[in-house]
Amino acid sequence: MEGVEKCSVEIVVRGLLPADLDAVVAIDAKSTGRRREEYFRIKLQQNLAETGIKVSLAAEADGLFRGFLLAQVYYGEFGTMEPVAVLDTLGVHPDTRGLGIGHALMEQLLINLAGLGVPTLRTEVAWEDTQLLGFFHRERFRPAARLCLELPVTHRP
Repeated sequence: MEGVEKCSVEIVVRGLLPADLDAVVAIDAKSTGRRREEYFRIKLQQNLAETGIKVSLAAEADGLFRGFLLAQVYYGEFGTMEPVAVLDTLGVHPDTRGLGIGHALMEQLLINLAGLGVPTLRTEVAWEDTQLLGFFHRERFRPAARLCLELPVTHRP
């Protein structure tokens, strides 16, 4: 994968490895304030079990693990006829935000998805998370034509 330079920091994007679990959990915990070790253990097992072009990536800046993303490709989900990729999780170490790490991860993901012939990348973000919404806006995401609906399981008439 390729290196990207911004603010004199060399960013290298590579495939995510099982050995990256602790670094992923640490960055997520620093960003969210909670440890989700089991969630990431399961996600990494699922995502890394698939062969071929990687859609789960890691980013290193100056040789240190500084970011990651987890994505999956679905074929024919939710009634669509074409493949679609879903960005599950994106994390960048808070001390290195603004250096282009998230952008480098996204650029490599788009290259990999194009290689798979996947035309669309989707994600969800909390409406109140203005920082993440701003990042996705800068990365050229736009509101989807589909509406996400939810119903609390405890809701009964």
